[in-house]
Amino acid sequence: MWVPPEVKEPVLLHAPTRKSVGYFGAVRLRDGKFIYAREEDKFNAQSCWQFLKQLRQKSLRSSKRVVIIIDNAKYHHALLHKAWREEAMPRFRLDFLPPYSPDLNPIERVWKLTRRLCLHNVYFPKLDQVRETAERQFDQWSGGSSTLRKLCAIT
Repeated sequence: MWVPPEVKEPVLLHAPTRKSVGYFGAVRLRDGKFIYAREEDKFNAQSCWQFLKQLRQKSLRSSKRVVIIIDNAKYHHALLHKAWREEAMPRFRLDFLPPYSPDLNPIERVWKLTRRLCLHNVYFPKLDQVRETAERQFDQWSGGSSTLRKLCAIT
């Protein structure tokens, strides 16, 4: 398996009709465990909040502090979930990247690897096939992946 030399949230994966499917995703750096959520509608404050709550719920089992590295999309800063974010701190904190720096976001590397491993140069006649293919790869990573751990490591 190819290992590249080295948490933007959503990625859009396109079908030939230019329809797309979007995902929120996060990688736990300790073991490379991948958590994702498909976004059926559009990325907004509500869908972002749902994903953040999912991440927090999964982290409650651990006594460790959780820091989410996240870009500056408007819905990441939304007033809708500001009180919830403040209540969750310091055990669950969002660290915002500098504006206009998507190349610093480790999850972007995961989206690129996903496209390279299972979507690039493949014809998908239906959007469902794109979803199934991407999610099959995501499910393989959901138990932990040394590749993702290395790919997203901050060194």
